[in-house]
Amino acid sequence: MNILVSACLLGVCCTYRGTSKEQEAVLKLLQEGHTLIPVCPEQLGGLPTPRPASERKGDKVVSCLGVDVTDNFVRGAKEALRIAKLYNCKVAVLKERSPSCGNGQIYDGSFRGVLNDGDGVTTELLKQHGIRVLGESETERI
Repeated sequence: MNILVSACLLGVCCTYRGTSKEQEAVLKLLQEGHTLIPVCPEQLGGLPTPRPASERKGDKVVSCLGVDVTDNFVRGAKEALRIAKLYNCKVAVLKERSPSCGNGQIYDGSFRGVLNDGDGVTTELLKQHGIRVLGESETERI
């Protein structure tokens, strides 16, 4: 099965800090015979790496510098969806709590580490198109 995956979970240094968040449980999916399709919606949306931290505030995404980066996040989400469709991905494993990839919980926009119920921009779009989204701690549900 082809699975769309946040590139940072595969060891790509694309987080806002310019680091990775490699997860053994995600890499194990390769050993199980799955094909992993890496994406970083924030890079696909034109944001640099490293970049200022961003959080979702309602329908907007704002950086810690107060810059509205919503358009970048929406552009990246659309590109991630295009790639998911191109590779016929029915499932995505994305970085938890991220303003683009978070599934079920994301930071609230206060930059104080407070979590709210909600989805990241990419997760929201993928779900609207029938793609099942899981966080990296849920890989056993595939």
